[in-house]
Amino acid sequence: MLEEISNITPKFNSEIKTILEIKNLKKSFGNNQVLNGFNLELNEGENLVIMGKSGSGKSVMIKCLIGLIEPDSGSIRVMGQEITTLNQTQFDKLRSEIGFLFQGSALYDSMTVRENLEFPLRHHKERFEKNLDTTAFVEEALTNVGLLHAIDLMPSELSGGMKRRIALARTLILKPKIILYDEPTSGLDPITSKEIIQLMKNIQKQYKTSSLIITHDVDCARVIANRMILLIDGINYVEGNYDTLKNSSDEKVKAFFK
Repeated sequence: MLEEISNITPKFNSEIKTILEIKNLKKSFGNNQVLNGFNLELNEGENLVIMGKSGSGKSVMIKCLIGLIEPDSGSIRVMGQEITTLNQTQFDKLRSEIGFLFQGSALYDSMTVRENLEFPLRHHKERFEKNLDTTAFVEEALTNVGLLHAIDLMPSELSGGMKRRIALARTLILKPKIILYDEPTSGLDPITSKEIIQLMKNIQKQYKTSSLIITHDVDCARVIANRMILLIDGINYVEGNYDTLKNSSDEKVKAFFK
């Protein structure tokens, strides 16, 4: 389905520094040990894909990373800062450097596309000049996802693929150093999925972003990943590029590629 763009997966320089690091992360809910010493390193400019079965702990890991869940133990360092030691003001400032594309797009239904994109600008106005020209930022972000013509539409007037693009534009508007993608192609038809994947590749190239991508879409992983991690039994069970994992003789790994 995605053969025509699979040969242009961006090259990644392994000597570039680590921008996000998770060490020995543990989290349980009652007797259910979800994360049991999970480790991860995301390098600058890299697309890192995390795959795992439903309920394997992918969402829990992401929620720990953005501060929605407190881990039982372990270390999470983002751009050199240990987030478990930051106060709320410091953490909010750091979080403004992280973009998050939610699975359901999470647009505000009562706001136009323009207003949806202006919202993060106003929420983080301390990062900009006093007389902020929000229109210029909004138009640039929408142009980058090919939807400038939708600037005054309501979310109810958008298709699923358009909503995903608008949500990505809202994520990009603060020019984050890291983007977290939660199932970016979920619920989309094959053609729209292909467009979203290509857009993610373009964003990596244009903005030099580091991306952590949670997905069940094997085709998405094949095209977008510089490196993959399989989260199994609460740990980073195996990691490597797509071809290495696909050709593994381990039955637990092979199950993802059938």
